[in-house]
Amino acid sequence: MNLSVRFAGLTALAALLATACAPQTSSNSSSDKDEKTGTLRVWLFQEVGNAPKQKVVDSVVAGFEEAHQGTKVDVEYIPIDTRAQRVKAAFNDPASAPDVMEYGNTDTAGYVKDGGLLDVTKEFGAWGEAKDTDPTAKQSVTVDGKLYGAPFYVGVRALYYRTDVFRELGLSVPRTMDELASTAREIRAARPDLYGLVVGGAYTYGAMPFVWANGGELANGKSGSYASGIDSAQARKGIKAYTSLFGDDNCPPAKCAGMGGNDTISAFAAGKAGMAIGGDFSHTAVEAGNVKGKYAVVPLPGVKSGSIAPAFAGGNNIGVLKSTSHRTLAVQLMEQLASKKTQSEFFDAMGFLPTFTDVRQQVARQEPFVKPFVRTLAAGTKFVPASPAWSQIDSSLVLPTMFQEVISGKKDVAKASDDAAKKMNDAFGSAG
Repeated sequence: MNLSVRFAGLTALAALLATACAPQTSSNSSSDKDEKTGTLRVWLFQEVGNAPKQKVVDSVVAGFEEAHQGTKVDVEYIPIDTRAQRVKAAFNDPASAPDVMEYGNTDTAGYVKDGGLLDVTKEFGAWGEAKDTDPTAKQSVTVDGKLYGAPFYVGVRALYYRTDVFRELGLSVPRTMDELASTAREIRAARPDLYGLVVGGAYTYGAMPFVWANGGELANGKSGSYASGIDSAQARKGIKAYTSLFGDDNCPPAKCAGMGGNDTISAFAAGKAGMAIGGDFSHTAVEAGNVKGKYAVVPLPGVKSGSIAPAFAGGNNIGVLKSTSHRTLAVQLMEQLASKKTQSEFFDAMGFLPTFTDVRQQVARQEPFVKPFVRTLAAGTKFVPASPAWSQIDSSLVLPTMFQEVISGKKDVAKASDDAAKKMNDAFGSAG
């Protein structure tokens, strides 16, 4: 993606580096060293089409090395699908570990439990730019009131719809979830070659807005002690609303029950659906598809007219490993990689949505496609429980299994949600 966005008013990187105050230090590192020179190792995720990301990072690294004589930064791009093994090995062998690491924001609690991430609460509080961090993004680096990194970018989902189909059928953009369902069925009835709203039984974060909009929660609790909320009356209402979209009158179960998020966006981009729930990160794929120039995006509607359904705040963070022997330098580099200037350049290069509210508003004014996603973020987003159990719940496909059991008719909503809640509570209990 080649987006010509520039964040006006941000000072040059060199000036930021030259004037930045040294972060406060504390004794929570597992290393007793805080070397002020030497090599800093950095792990970042390898993207599809990584060159634009690398160009931004190279610029940050060059400025950092110039401002810190005797310091070298060695950046390695690691495959996202093998990150779990690499990170586990790094936690177990500090000699092979990086100093600074990019990680998925749902991994925070698990990595903290494993003792891998450095508590940077004091440094984050002293960082001048931190005050403009989006609250949900800040939540994604927070465990038990302490911060373990800096938000890197955020991603949310909204409603993609076919403007040509809506015009052809004389349809209005839905303003409630009920209207969303009825509009989907109208499209399918008039155009049986299309899914009305393409949905996926394995698309957890496309389904959760229906649960959240109806007042349900994934779980309730704090400080590592959680209990599932997926079996509440409100959550069940949302589950029913989502699973009712799987039928021959919208998205046939035989084709849609096994779909994940990428499958639904692929179907929409190929011109096989009237609507889809997709992320800001889906924009490039849709633009490259058959619907280019024939679609628009609005926030996913909530239960009440004009409301916006809460979306999952996805994205990545940047953290410092507890084993680093370059604590001060590593924290400074983390802040530069997550700075306003760098996030603006990442948006320009990759389309990553900034985690700073002021930067995000700026890019939204300059790039129209961003506006519905920024509105969604401003309306309030949701996050997963800050528990190491979440990775187990997610990898065990607890929620997709629940949705698919209802869609197939194997279980009703009450039974499926009861069973899912038990699995979640078992995971929360085993996490301690």
